Amino acid sequence: MLINWTALRFYLVILTVLFSSVTYAQTIVTDRPDQTEASSTVPKQSLQIESGLIAQFSGSGNSRARSFTAPTTLFRYGVIKCLELRFVSELALQHWEEGRSSVRTFGINDLQVGIKVQLFRKEDNATEVALMSHLVMPSGSSGQSNGMFGTVNKLCISHGLSDRIGLGYNVGYNYLGGRYGDLTYSLSVAFGITDKLGVFLEPYGSWNDFDTVTTNFDGGFTYLIKDNLQYDFSIGVGLDNRMNFISTGISWNIATASKPVAE
Repeated sequence: MLINWTALRFYLVILTVLFSSVTYAQTIVTDRPDQTEASSTVPKQSLQIESGLIAQFSGSGNSRARSFTAPTTLFRYGVIKCLELRFVSELALQHWEEGRSSVRTFGINDLQVGIKVQLFRKEDNATEVALMSHLVMPSGSSGQSNGMFGTVNKLCISHGLSDRIGLGYNVGYNYLGGRYGDLTYSLSVAFGITDKLGVFLEPYGSWNDFDTVTTNFDGGFTYLIKDNLQYDFSIGVGLDNRMNFISTGISWNIATASKPVAE
């Protein structure tokens, strides 16, 4: 296994500097910036927009790939309590290099449409469970589209370990045109530093076509600008593969500007 320990230590040092006395509190719950989808849904008749940009680099030597996605936007709308509609739209620039040849594409990625259903939530229980499912439609630009329908699915579970620490994890299955599809996982530990600032650490990865295992690690922070407006930043690295990324974004819950999202 090839592990980029230098990059991993660098990211851990940055995040460790942020840890201090903790108060775990958030009034807007988002699915970004980590890879772990939240186990909650947005409130009824609430529109939440989670948008950002990501720059990713992978490969080495004569085989390299770079991508810049801006914006990548998730729209979440609460239809009824515990059920939301979801739309994902992305505009991306991608560049592949193989030896002396290179290919560059620019355009819209395939649109994703889906739902998230919260299956379990009780006031006296710190555990929440939700199921998320997306349909990927071959609607993207030439060179960007996968050319076929696909699906992205995750079982989302979270536990409030204390008033300072939250644990969330996903297990999922994606089919995007491979032979058998991919099994995915993520495990996010979130810490509240103040009532506005929080940080997270997260290993995640996939079992591609039930053959090749990919393991990654990321971390970052969120900052609550207002009760319904959140800024985020994250960085990630491949542990057994040559990959790193940097991402930043804004999330806004439009229907809850004057009241907490948790209502």
